[in-house]
Amino acid sequence: MLGLSFLFFISIMASKAGFRFGVPVLLLFLIIGMLSGSDGLGIQFENFHLAQVIGTLALCMILFSGGMDTRITDIRPVLGPGIVLATAGVFLTALITGLFIWWISGMTREGAGMGFLTSLLLASTMASTDSASVFAILRTRKISLRHNLKPLLELESGSNDPMAFLLTITFIDIILKGESPGFWLVAGKILWQLAIGGLAGYLLGKLTVWVINKIEIGYDSLYPILVFTASIFIYSFTYFLQGNGFLAIYIGGLIIGNSRFVHKRSAISFFDGLAWLSQIMLFLTLGLLVNPHELVPVIVPGLLVSLALIFVSRPLGVFLSLIPFRNIDFRSKAFISWVGLRGAVPIIFAIYALDAGVPHARFIFNIVFFVTLVSLVLQGTTLAQVAHWLGLAKKYKPSRSVDFDFESEEIKSVRLEVTVTEKTLENGNRLIDIALPEKTLVVLVKRKSVYFVPSGVTTLMAGDKLLVITDDYRALAQSCKTKGLSGYKISTS
Repeated sequence: MLGLSFLFFISIMASKAGFRFGVPVLLLFLIIGMLSGSDGLGIQFENFHLAQVIGTLALCMILFSGGMDTRITDIRPVLGPGIVLATAGVFLTALITGLFIWWISGMTREGAGMGFLTSLLLASTMASTDSASVFAILRTRKISLRHNLKPLLELESGSNDPMAFLLTITFIDIILKGESPGFWLVAGKILWQLAIGGLAGYLLGKLTVWVINKIEIGYDSLYPILVFTASIFIYSFTYFLQGNGFLAIYIGGLIIGNSRFVHKRSAISFFDGLAWLSQIMLFLTLGLLVNPHELVPVIVPGLLVSLALIFVSRPLGVFLSLIPFRNIDFRSKAFISWVGLRGAVPIIFAIYALDAGVPHARFIFNIVFFVTLVSLVLQGTTLAQVAHWLGLAKKYKPSRSVDFDFESEEIKSVRLEVTVTEKTLENGNRLIDIALPEKTLVVLVKRKSVYFVPSGVTTLMAGDKLLVITDDYRALAQSCKTKGLSGYKISTS
């Protein structure tokens, strides 16, 4: 336990350095795990089944948290290209990469004799992208993206794992059974799992929201645990129905995160922390699994596969799949191609092959790990620069801090935080002198670090922050303009 706590502490400190210098924190977590393994500090960890369980659970939490943080209003305009990228784009990337791997598979002793199906399996494990490190870098470099690229990349990254997973599991099954099922049988199985996963995620997400709002637990701290339990149920029940659990848990998180339910803020905060914990645990585990000396023999084929994936397969997959969407210009497609960042998911899928005992499984794992390292180093450290070069970066506008951080899901009004200025006090410095519109109530005042409940005769000062609740947002917005109240909407229920 002492060693584990030390590794977690080092990872957290490393993440601070990563945020500052634009280095993907996931890369740092991987390196810490590698340095702590058998070739470093000597921690022995070879339990691939346990690693698979940890990876699956961690991925579920990451996908669910990502779904909760994604706004449906943001992704609705890019729903079409996002779905196409997550399905056809993944398939094309896997196919093109698989053909290339098959061509060069004889360049090393470990890969000699690797057949076409095994090459497609290796390619399938690497066909999905990672979003966590991408947007961490974009936020810390203080840039944002034009042309709805951010929601498009969020949607693709959150929804393309199921397709890659289905391809991986399908090829594992074909290789182990030694017989190739018909194309239509495989396609039908994939479509079935995607359909069940999507439907189960939507319905169970709606059910979760209804249960949370109807049940009265009595202890506020238990509500985030209830949401956590629901997320695990969504994945498990969908898996029981032979649907895709990863797609279900992402859509479930999307539905829950965009719905109103009690103690929502605490649940979102809980899952944000849980997602970070999952990422640290996941990448430390994956780093411990690899023996750095085993990566030496795969340097040449690993570099070739990495370059082919980054500069050929991913761009072709993106450009071909986005042909129907003429509103997406060349520069946007080029940037989407560059944001094909590989992370934890390919390594997790490679562990599935290891645990199943697929021939060349260790070679597959080492190649995938090496490609992930190259991707994180090459693409992860240059995302911001590429966005600037392509003219897709715009001035970063950080989200304003909310001084009044509390939960009020049952309030069916607009909540605003406004700041008192000198102009506001021209006609008097009492709250009653401001003459706010009807159906408007000032419920709390923050003066420096002190909070208090005002009355009509409360004396205000320039710089005071007011928490205002109104049923007539337009009237209040007009009043703020005329009275010099600067503010912004917190939420609309």
